[in-house]
Amino acid sequence: MAMLENVSRRAVLLGMGAGALVLSLGLPAAAQDEPLKFGADAMPHGWQDDPRLFVAIDPDGTVTVTVHRSEMGQGVRTSIAMVVADELDADWNRVRVAQAPGDEPTYGNQDTDGSRSLRHFADPMRRAGAAARQMLREAAAAEWGVPVEEVTAENHVLAHAASGRQAGYGDMATRAAEGQIPARESLTLKSPDKFRYIGREDIGLIDNPAITTGGTVYGIDAKADGMLFAVIARPPVYGGRVASHDATAALEVPGVERVVVIDPPPQPSEFQPLGGVAVIATNTWAAIRGREALTVEWENGPHASYDSEAFRGELEQAARSSDGAVIRNQGDALAALPKAARRVEAEYYIPHLAQAPMEPPSALAAIRDGKCEVWACVQAPQVTRARVAEKLGLDPKDVTVNVTLLGGGFGRKSKPDFVIEAALLSREMDGRPVKVTWTREDDLHHSFYHTVSVERLEAGLDGSGRPVAWLHRTAAPTIGSIFAPDPMQKLPFELGMGLTNMPLDITNVRAENPKAQAHTRIGWYRSVSNIPHAFAIQSFIAELAHEAGRDHRDYLLEVIGPARKIDPTELGDVWNYGEDPARYPVDTGRLRRVIETVTEAAGWGREMPARSGLGLAAHYSFVSHVAVVAEVQVGEGGEVRVPVVHIAIDCGPRVNPDRIRSQMEGAVVMGTGQALMSQITFAEGRAQQDNFDAYLVPRMDNAPREIHVHLVGGDDPGQPLGGVGEPGLPPVTPAIINAIFAATGQRIRHLPVGDQLRS
Repeated sequence: MAMLENVSRRAVLLGMGAGALVLSLGLPAAAQDEPLKFGADAMPHGWQDDPRLFVAIDPDGTVTVTVHRSEMGQGVRTSIAMVVADELDADWNRVRVAQAPGDEPTYGNQDTDGSRSLRHFADPMRRAGAAARQMLREAAAAEWGVPVEEVTAENHVLAHAASGRQAGYGDMATRAAEGQIPARESLTLKSPDKFRYIGREDIGLIDNPAITTGGTVYGIDAKADGMLFAVIARPPVYGGRVASHDATAALEVPGVERVVVIDPPPQPSEFQPLGGVAVIATNTWAAIRGREALTVEWENGPHASYDSEAFRGELEQAARSSDGAVIRNQGDALAALPKAARRVEAEYYIPHLAQAPMEPPSALAAIRDGKCEVWACVQAPQVTRARVAEKLGLDPKDVTVNVTLLGGGFGRKSKPDFVIEAALLSREMDGRPVKVTWTREDDLHHSFYHTVSVERLEAGLDGSGRPVAWLHRTAAPTIGSIFAPDPMQKLPFELGMGLTNMPLDITNVRAENPKAQAHTRIGWYRSVSNIPHAFAIQSFIAELAHEAGRDHRDYLLEVIGPARKIDPTELGDVWNYGEDPARYPVDTGRLRRVIETVTEAAGWGREMPARSGLGLAAHYSFVSHVAVVAEVQVGEGGEVRVPVVHIAIDCGPRVNPDRIRSQMEGAVVMGTGQALMSQITFAEGRAQQDNFDAYLVPRMDNAPREIHVHLVGGDDPGQPLGGVGEPGLPPVTPAIINAIFAATGQRIRHLPVGDQLRS
C-alpha cells in the first residue's frame, strides 16, 4: 500500500527554499521491487511507480509542489499543483511549483510519456494534499487545545468557530511537520461538488506570467559561467562513422577553440550519440561556422543504400505475404474470406515522421570535482541521469539532471543522446561547461523517427454489406530496433495500439505482423503506432461503408456493435497501456457516444457545397475514446483546406478542462499536417528534408480555421482518468482523408496527400 511519510527538509529542499512542512508520497521499500500488480493495494491505476512527490509549506504560507513530470506545454505543472491545492484547500495565488531533478530512487518513474502523468498521479497527489491539510488541522487543534473535528481548513486559513481563533497555514506549518502522517485509510478526500480548482476552465497555466515575460528557462536558454558552445557534424547515415577529417580551416574560424571526434556507439545504439566531429567555440555562431569549414569523409556503414520509396515496395510485398507472425486469431478469417459475398482489399502507407519540436534538442553540461551537472529539456530525466553516468563512468548519485521547460517534445526528448554529447564534450574540455545546440537541420537529419508503415486490410462482406471476416497485416520497423539487433517485428506495446485490441464486432478477425528491418533510428512519436493503425482501420471502414452503399456514421456504429466493455486480454496477448484491463476496458459504449456527439455537433448528413465533404473517424488509445469529424474543401487545382474540425474526447473525470481542450486543438493541427504535408524521405541513407521549407507543418493559412472540442463523459467520479496528450491525434488524419473522398470521390491511401489530388 502506498503511504505518506515525513522527510528531512535538508534532504529535499536544497535549492527550493526553507519549508516548515514537507510531505512525500512513496512506496514502502520492500514493495518497490515487486512485479506489476493490480487491485486496491497496487500503486495508482496499476502502475508500479514510486512517486516521491513533495508538498512543502513555508512559514510565510507559500505552498510549493515539486513536480516530477516534464512540462512541454501540456500543463502538467499546473494540473498537478491544482490537484494538491484543491485537497489542501490552499489559496491558488499562494501556490508555486518546483521541478524535480532526475532522481528515480526518490521520485520514481519520471518519464513524461504515455499520457499517464495525471492518470497515475492525480489520486496520490490528492492524498498528499489531504494529508497535509489534516496535519495542519491537527497542529492547530493541539495549539488551541480544542478537538480537531472543530478545526476547519479553508483557503489557506485554519479556524475554530467556537473560539474565533484563526491562523494561516504558514503559522502552523512547523508544528504540523512534527506530527504523525495520517494513515491512508483515515484520509477523507473531497467529493466533486466541493472542488475549488479541479474541473475549472479558468485556472490558466501556472507558468504563464514567467513565459509571457521571458522569465522562464528552456533547455536552449541554459547558461553557466565560462561556458563554451558546440555543434556537431554527425554521420549522415545511421550507423556511419568518421573515416577521416581535416579541422584546419575550422580552427581558423574566430571563436573556435577545439575540434573533437566523438566515437560512434555500437549497434543497436539505443539512446547513445551518433558520433561525429564536434566544433567547440566561444559562441554558437562560431561553432556553426567552424562546422561548415570542416572537411569530413564518412564511412557510411550498412544503411547507405536506404531509399524510403524502394523500401515502401519491400513493405508492400511483406504485407501481401502470409508468413508473418499471427498476433490475433479470432474465429477463422482465412476460411471466411473466400466464402464472403464480396471481398474488399486496400493498402495504406504512412511515411517516416519527425517530432520536430519548435525548440530543437539542447543541453548544457559541466563536470566539477568528479561530478557532472546538466541542464536540459528532457522528457526522461532519470534515464538521462543513468546514461550520462554510464558514459562518464560515474555513480548516478554524482550526476545531477536539472530539467528545464521543454519547447515541445512529442517523444523526441525522451531520448537523451544530445545530453550525453554535452557531457562528453565537457569532459574533453577539462570540465568546463559546454552547451550543445542542435540546429533544425540536425534535428530533422538525426531524429528518432516515427516508423514508416504499410497496413494491408482485407474484409469479407455478407449480402447486406456487413463484414464477416477481417484480415489486417501490419509491416513496419519497430522501436525495438534501437534496443536489440534485428528484432524485425513490432513489440507487444506497438501491436496493442489499436490493432490487437481493435473493438469491432466482427466474428472472424485475424492480424499478422510480417518482418521489416529498420534502416534508421525509430523512436516514440506522439501516439506512436496508433497513427498507422487508426489511419488504416478508420479509412477502411469508410471504404466498406461506401462499398455497402451505407452512410459512414451508421455503418461505423453498426460495426462497433452494441455498448459493451471488452477486456482486451480476451482478444489475445494484448498490452493495455500498462493498465489493469478490468479497470480500463475498451468501452464501446463510450466510443459510440463520442461518435454520436461529434457527428451531431458537426451536422453530419447535411448537404455540402461542391468539392466539400465531411469525414469521420474514431479511435481508442491511451485508455481514452476520441472521435473526429473534419470538413474539407478541395480546390479545382487539388489544394486542400480543412476549415472546420470537431473533436470529442471521453477521458473520464477531468482535472484541467482547459488543458484538455488545448491538447485536442494541438492534435488537430498536428494531424492535419500528417494528412496533408508532413513526411521524411530517405535516399542513399540520408534524410532528404532540411528545414520547415521541406518538412512541412501547418501554418496559419492551412491550419483549421475552427476547432470545436467536445468533452464527453466525466460525470462518474469513480471512473479512472484516461490519457489526454496523445489520444486526440490518431483519428484526425483518417477523418480528413475520409472527408476528401466525400468531397472528390478520390480515395487517398498514401500519406501525405501532397499533390495527389492534382494529378
